[in-house]
Amino acid sequence: MPLFKPSHRRKYVNDDKAYALFELAYTSVDMAAALLFIVGSVMFFSEDWQTPGTWCFLVGSICFALKPSIRIYREIYYFSRGDYENLVGGKSGS
Repeated sequence: MPLFKPSHRRKYVNDDKAYALFELAYTSVDMAAALLFIVGSVMFFSEDWQTPGTWCFLVGSICFALKPSIRIYREIYYFSRGDYENLVGGKSGS
């Protein structure tokens, strides 16, 4: 069993891409939640806009709930592949 296989390089490139996609999804949901809460807060200054503001808060809260969902999905994804290095935060310590 050779230590260095050309096929291992491709595996790590795919792992980097998957990890980057999970991080991108996590950051996007985080940003959406923050923006929705800011917009919802501004809407609450006007009585006419309080109902849409409430909806912004609700959708923002759902986005906050998606954050741990994305993390657990990523952890299950890596665990099912046997990729324990990425599972324990081998890429960026997160």
